[in-house]
Amino acid sequence: MLAYIISVCLYLHILSAFVLTGFGQDDHFNEDILTSVIIVIITLVGVIKGLSPLEFLEKWALYLTFIVIAILCVALANFDYEIWQQNSSFTMPIWGEQSNWQILTILAGTLIVVQGFETSRYLGHVYDAKLRITTSRWSQIISTLVYVGFVALALPVVHTLSGEYNDHSLIDLIGTVSLLLVTPLILAATLSQFSAAVADTLAASGNMVEMSKGKIKEANGYLIVGAGAFLLTWTVNTFEVLALASRSFAFYYLIQCIVAITVSKSWLLKLGLAGLSLVLAFITLFAVPVG
Repeated sequence: MLAYIISVCLYLHILSAFVLTGFGQDDHFNEDILTSVIIVIITLVGVIKGLSPLEFLEKWALYLTFIVIAILCVALANFDYEIWQQNSSFTMPIWGEQSNWQILTILAGTLIVVQGFETSRYLGHVYDAKLRITTSRWSQIISTLVYVGFVALALPVVHTLSGEYNDHSLIDLIGTVSLLLVTPLILAATLSQFSAAVADTLAASGNMVEMSKGKIKEANGYLIVGAGAFLLTWTVNTFEVLALASRSFAFYYLIQCIVAITVSKSWLLKLGLAGLSLVLAFITLFAVPVG
């Protein structure tokens, strides 16, 4: 539950950074204010009406995000091709002076980037098991292709940031490719982060309902998530939330791995889960924020 609260705070922090950058008003205080307002809105909707109305918006936000991502990938691919045609080589970002240990701990702090595809796991009262398994599997496959493909296409442009990274570096990066793509990027980022925040609010509430065996109602779950995310918003910055969320989910997944080891009958699977448990334990203990 705590891990989900942290991730909701993270997603809405990122949403605020993108929106405020579009208006030239991005600073920590404004981010905290806008994040808090959105948290209150989601919480009130959840407590009063449930999150079904926002789930509808979430679905269309996902469709639009896919379209914008496809456009961005095509634009990056074309930009990379033109650079290669002109120079026959790419200017890759320069590695900093971090040690291998520092690189590993920073990388560990980004686990949250590939988290969130188990949300349907906690919606058993709405969807059947087959559909929930299918959605979890395909969301991971599609997101992996998107993450790896986008990072690969964007890598030759990263050097334009000169090693300076912040909440809205992606906007600067895409602006280098085409200023016409900045507005669609901000829109897609806003919708996708809102969608992710709603999804994790649903998952957190579902988790609480399941763990309490129905003693905690969904509405109360939304209230707990909102209150926790609101408090966290005014406590840490985005990169700190990112690392904290990564460590929280790593610990959560570590527990799941241990449970899986105890119930699995395959020694090969047990061995694989044990290896994964070690990785997750490392992330739990040593993940740090960027910068």
